Parts: sequence; C-alpha cells; structure tokens
Amino acid sequence: MAPNTMTHSTSPILAGLPLVAIAADRIERHQHPAHALLHGYVRAVSELAAALPLALPAAPQAMDADSLIHGIDGIVLTGSPSNVAPEHYGAAALPESVLLDRDRDATVLPLLPMLVAAGVPVLGVCRGFQEMNVAWGGTLHAAVHTRDGALDHREGDHDRPIQRWYDDSHEIHIAPGGVLAGLATRHSLPVNSLHHQGIERLGPGLRMEATAPDGLVEAFSVEGAPSFALAVQWHPEMRIDDCPLAQAIFRAFGAACRARRQQRLGLLADRLSVALAA
Repeated sequence: MAPNTMTHSTSPILAGLPLVAIAADRIERHQHPAHALLHGYVRAVSELAAALPLALPAAPQAMDADSLIHGIDGIVLTGSPSNVAPEHYGAAALPESVLLDRDRDATVLPLLPMLVAAGVPVLGVCRGFQEMNVAWGGTLHAAVHTRDGALDHREGDHDRPIQRWYDDSHEIHIAPGGVLAGLATRHSLPVNSLHHQGIERLGPGLRMEATAPDGLVEAFSVEGAPSFALAVQWHPEMRIDDCPLAQAIFRAFGAACRARRQQRLGLLADRLSVALAA
C-alpha cells in the first residue's frame, strides 16, 4: 500500500467547529419534564466563540463523564433563576420561595473538577460562577444585598423591558496580571451584574479576578488550569453586540475551544494515519 500522505491540516477528522456544551436548566413544560437554556448563550457561542452549541441536559442519570470529556471542546455554565442548593456548601436551608434546581446541581457540580483537569475550556456565568465556586469548596451568601455596606446586586424593577435588566449596573475593579486583565482595556469597567446569591468565601485554588465596589468577588479563574477556566458573576452573553469585554471573553473562550479540538482530535488523526499506512 502506498504511504499515506494525510496530515493534520488535510485530515477530515479535524474539519468542523469546536463542540461546546451549554448547561441547561431542568424545567416543566406542559406538565412534562424538560430542559431549557436561553438563546443568548447560543448566540454568544455560535457567533463570538465560533463554535457549535449543544445543550447539556440537567439529567445526572444520563451523564457519563468520560464520554463528555472526550467528546466536547468546551462548556458554558449558564445563569439561571435557580440557586445552588445550600446543602452543597454547608449552609442553612433557603426559604421555600427560592427556586432550586437539584437536577442541575447533581449534573454539573461533580463534572467541573474533572472537566478542568482534563483541559476542557470552561466559562461560568452567574449561576455557573456560583457552581464553580461551590465545586472548589467555596461558599455562597444567599442574599448579598443584606450585607453591611453592600450594593443591591438584584435585577431591580421587573416591570422594565427585559433587555433593560441587562444594562450596566456597577463597575468592577479588575485585578492585575490575571486572565480578565488580559482581556480588558481598563482596570475598571462597568458590567451588567444582577444576582441574589454571591460568593461568601472563595474556594481554594481559585484566583480572584475582579471585585465590585463593595468588595464582592465578581470574577475568578482556576489556578493552574491547563486551559481557559474563567467565571464571571455578570452576563456577557446579553451584551455581545455592544460590549468589548463581553466580546473578548467569548472570543478567548472560543480560541481555547479550537485549541482543545486540535489537541483532542489530533491524536485520533495520527492513529488513523498510522492505520492507513500499515
């Protein structure tokens, strides 16, 4: 058999877009269990990260960590109306009026350290930011606006048009030398942060990347992560049309996903080349 001349640059295995899983919420639709994610994340992943978005259901019984790690090139942990259940970080029970999503907790929290350790790029947003902190052993404050001297980080008047909920609400101070500092144009920038829960104690192994004026942690990265591993409390997915920082975050995430895809499939292409040459 003639020697195989296929290279990484010509291999059909490496063609196509990176595959990015987007964490979904467990909801009920017409009295049926269902999974949902907001279109803003789909747009941000497809248009800014230049990747193929795939829904990751909030169904722990359907998960296989090894298959997921070997099959995706990145994951986005979305914001949500639900809170991380307090038993995951040793806190007292929340009022019954607080929305929880234990299926999502059970799906996402065990996966996160494995995904990061395997080099899968991770971007956490709002609830996803809180999930990452809890997965690394951090704790959450259930109502950050009640702290002494704190800003009110909640979304405000619900009668406003939904797009107005995502107007910039306060500035963040970006720590020098971190992932976010490499993406931002200034040390202080306004963001559209809206949330009830927030970080009480940052998890071990997480690096503070930005704080709000009241000192609340608004962004962190995973120290020593082999790939992109950033979490933000605000909502960059809702400002991809007009916010340079939001655009930079998703583009950097997308670049990491493309690098991951090349690494993930490169070995497969090498093995195929050897097999064809045999």
